[in-house]
Amino acid sequence: MKTIKSTLILAMLILMTTAFSTRTENGYKIGDTIEDFSLKNIDDKIVKLSDYKKAKGFIIIFTCNMCPYSVANEDRINALDAKYKSKGFPVIAINPNDPKASKGDGFEDMKVRAKEKGFTFPYLFDEGQKVYPKFGASKTPHVYIVNKKSMKVEYIGAIDNSSKNPEAVTEKFVENAVDALLSNKKIEKTETRAIGCTIKVL
Repeated sequence: MKTIKSTLILAMLILMTTAFSTRTENGYKIGDTIEDFSLKNIDDKIVKLSDYKKAKGFIIIFTCNMCPYSVANEDRINALDAKYKSKGFPVIAINPNDPKASKGDGFEDMKVRAKEKGFTFPYLFDEGQKVYPKFGASKTPHVYIVNKKSMKVEYIGAIDNSSKNPEAVTEKFVENAVDALLSNKKIEKTETRAIGCTIKVL
């Protein structure tokens, strides 16, 4: 009985560690200035944040094809881009997974998924996994809102308060943060807990 109980406790601890996180220790924090990056988009073109001359900021989302949490948020990510790209805050999606460690997350797979879901935003491949550690992303999805003028991080965390069920959303963290920035107001919640799958490495 003790063995079964210990096993269950250990399993719960592993599940909690896998699903919940804010960021890794060495990643960007609120107020930090980020470095620009150059990553390949699904159209085979290289994308840099500096390419966006008219942007006011960016909704950078680390996501992927295979994580059920990411899949559950795909429509919401499309909706964020549709709502805020014209206002100066485009979505920039980045797949941080090593495709050797996560079958179905390769570059060609990303092209297929983007076409299936009608992605309206860049879907970049973090080849060699060089970018996500700088941000400190640990989950998919994991969101970073960046102010273009200062290149400072304004928000880190989840898209909203319902990781899988869009019908259960009662607080839209990303929308609230971007709306505040667009209105030159203070963001009420600059950090929330990212809920998702761990980023896959070999």
